[in-house]
Amino acid sequence: MENRHYATLAVHAGLPDDPHGAIGVPIYATAAFGFASLDEGAERFRTGQGYTYSRIHNPTVAALEERLRALEGADRAIAFASGQAATAAALLALLRAGDELVAGRGLFGQTLGLFHQVFAPLGIRVHLVPPEREAVAAALSARTRAIFVETLANPALELPDFEGLAEVAEAHRVPLVVDNTFGAVGAVVRPLELGAHVVVESLTKWASGHGTVLGGAVLVRRADLWRDVPALREAGAGGRASGDDSGEEAYAARVRQLGLSLLGMTLSPYHAHTLFYGLETLWLRIERASRTAAELAVYLRTLPGVRAVRYPGLPDDPAHGRARRYMRTFGTMLTVDVEGGLEGARAVLRRCPLKMAANLGDARTIVVHPWTTTHSRLPEEERLRAGVTPGLLRFSVGLEDPDDLKAALYGCFTAAGGR
Repeated sequence: MENRHYATLAVHAGLPDDPHGAIGVPIYATAAFGFASLDEGAERFRTGQGYTYSRIHNPTVAALEERLRALEGADRAIAFASGQAATAAALLALLRAGDELVAGRGLFGQTLGLFHQVFAPLGIRVHLVPPEREAVAAALSARTRAIFVETLANPALELPDFEGLAEVAEAHRVPLVVDNTFGAVGAVVRPLELGAHVVVESLTKWASGHGTVLGGAVLVRRADLWRDVPALREAGAGGRASGDDSGEEAYAARVRQLGLSLLGMTLSPYHAHTLFYGLETLWLRIERASRTAAELAVYLRTLPGVRAVRYPGLPDDPAHGRARRYMRTFGTMLTVDVEGGLEGARAVLRRCPLKMAANLGDARTIVVHPWTTTHSRLPEEERLRAGVTPGLLRFSVGLEDPDDLKAALYGCFTAAGGR
């Protein structure tokens, strides 16, 4: 069978040939892997090929990496213990003291925390700008080592100018790194096809579908500019020069060495197994939840106390034009800005039967108040610049019947009118 479509790849990609004829992927619950001889052990450590220790490589995790690679259209994939770990490893593999990163504004709160609390003390400067060609180009300098944006800004739902940013990145010979968490492992958006060089994402979200495990990934595509990346001119693991590899291979090896071998941000094979099989139903879940989200976005505008609704599928949404070009579906995320600010949001949530949690991409619909949770540690000015207002609610739409969700939303918004 020719595996060309996403739904087919999600079921077939990454399945290894099993010596016993098993048609599933086993869990390799082992810390270490034995060698048949001294020479075999030496060769594995010299080349990095083959399995040595599960902190660095594991066959179950490798099967997940191959499935992710196929779904995102990447040349290399490295799985991590969380999306935050993947972001840190992908960027730290490119940045050193004195280097600069240009990043889109309106990012996930913990990504901004990484920039402020980890990168800044290391001497890495981050410039936050609108994710547009002109703004990003103006912020670049001779010390810029990467451009970083989100597929959809979390939670503002701004969609970047992928084509323009890719042109800027190529012209200045710096990689474009995209957090594709809201792109749902390529089911909603495939940034590598739009010119990105690296994708990072949280697999905690849509991949498993049930919010039961953590996971993350870095995915890399082949590009000429990798040979111009300063960090890849340095010696790699064991003194082996990264330049000995092709560009994307050298970068992927550096990410694996830094994130897994040295920092130990390793994905458990048990979690990898759950994520591997969760991906098989991802397309079905995304299709269903996206249809429901589109229906709810229209319905929410009719409810009392709603100041504004953001959803890329709404024809008058600021991101709609780009969404039609870049997105396979309009996704499952939407936001509501409630009248009355913080107190208005509190009144709605007090009566809301939906689960309140700082997660998304679950089978159930989840709501969160970013001002007091995911972005609460940021200064007020930075929250507002990120599109986070005191009255903003972020909804991750799940698999419930749309009519039941409408009834729940009607109840909490109409009841909140009396506060």
